[in-house]
Amino acid sequence: MTETYADLIAAEDVLLFVNAAVTSTGQREFRSQAYQQRLSLDFLHEYVRVNYRTVYAASLALDINDHNAARVVEQLLRTAGEASGEQRRTEGRLIAARLARLPPQRVYRLFRALRAAKVGNRRTRAILRDWLAARPDLGHDAVKYRAGLKTAARHFHLPLTTAAGTGTATGTAPPAAGELGDFLFKPGVRPRYEHPLLDAYRRAHYEQGAVYELPFTVAEGFAAKHGVAREAFVERIAPRMTRLERLRTQREAGADGAGAAVRTDLSVMPLTRLALYALSLTTEERVRRRAELTGALRSAARRAAGPYAGTWGRVAAVLDDSYSASGSGVKRRRPLAVALGGHFLLEALAAPGAYGAWWTSGRKDPLLVRPYGPTPLGMRVIDALEYAPERLVVVSDGWDNAPPGLAGEVLRVWRTRLDRERRTTVVHLNPVYDADGFDVHRLAASVPTAGIRDAEDLPALVEVAQFAEGRTGLAELQAYLDRRIESFLRTYERGGAT
Repeated sequence: MTETYADLIAAEDVLLFVNAAVTSTGQREFRSQAYQQRLSLDFLHEYVRVNYRTVYAASLALDINDHNAARVVEQLLRTAGEASGEQRRTEGRLIAARLARLPPQRVYRLFRALRAAKVGNRRTRAILRDWLAARPDLGHDAVKYRAGLKTAARHFHLPLTTAAGTGTATGTAPPAAGELGDFLFKPGVRPRYEHPLLDAYRRAHYEQGAVYELPFTVAEGFAAKHGVAREAFVERIAPRMTRLERLRTQREAGADGAGAAVRTDLSVMPLTRLALYALSLTTEERVRRRAELTGALRSAARRAAGPYAGTWGRVAAVLDDSYSASGSGVKRRRPLAVALGGHFLLEALAAPGAYGAWWTSGRKDPLLVRPYGPTPLGMRVIDALEYAPERLVVVSDGWDNAPPGLAGEVLRVWRTRLDRERRTTVVHLNPVYDADGFDVHRLAASVPTAGIRDAEDLPALVEVAQFAEGRTGLAELQAYLDRRIESFLRTYERGGAT
């Protein structure tokens, strides 16, 4: 009995960490400051790494956010002496697979953190060398991430030759031997470079036309130096902008009369990013572009649903658009964007014509939601249960306050008195980390709860939430993690990582 109880406690500890690693990025939230988020995360990372190192490493195969994935990698590399040989081998594969999925700027930031911590062992150097060797074009990295590549090469003593970065992401040959080293450490030694991006960077200091051969974020600085008007610069650099750069500048360029030059195809945008963009528009603009925005959101939701589209049967959703869904100054409208993206994803997952949505505000038009008013989750849960769904999904920060605690009591009575056969599956997904409680805020002890950051992760997190009911031990959770690790590594080793 003692061992079983210990397993349940261990499983709860691990799920605490997973919820934190999915939702928190150490930034200010609606009800907690950034320092509180950071302190809470620091404790959880240290606690789980020391007590459950194998599970801590396995979290890299889950849908934790990039901030915490980088933290996990850093902690594993800094404490390699605490791991056994078998653990180090597994960790090395997981780290390599996760680094391949992280944005390059975050990886370069990670290795700067390792340098500051004076970590430079052979294992870390090998991981960095392999990551650099897999980069599609180190010439591009030398221009766009100059400081990061320079720091990594200097601290980890990596030779910048043609052995690293042999891809052709920019459609060019890799840098010639010695060019990267001269570009980073001896600028001005060479009168020209064979690699076009390196040479364009050199010429951009005095030649305005070369500015438009550079990546957008680098070209911005040179354009300001040459005094180029913003409207003219954006219009001319548009072909070299990424989708996200186009999305960030689309409204600005439209206001300046150059919107057509930077219009991006919304139908290929990720679901949560697209929801954030839609919520950033004025009500009038959302109404005017209703067909475009709704079509793009449904297209993104169908891609996220994948093979599960239409397989969830009758689904009801309770979605939080109360004032707290406005988030914070650094995570503006993030909780509301997750709810909006979740609405369209649940619509895609439900059987045709078998989906109902209840917003806490009572609004019926999802495209026009805005964060306002109290959080009457209990009343909306009653409405949703009257729909007789097979699945009830609640997307909310969990602070039920109109009246307080009604949602938890409704769900308790429903589970213990009215639905003892569990005909309806209830799951609560919370996009906000509660730093004081070291977990996401729960509606009730009887309701499985999981943290969520991106609406696209909803199907997988509903599966994770089953472990949060308190009846599953560490063995079952470890078996689930083993399956995720196997799938994660298989995808990476077959070349599926990006």
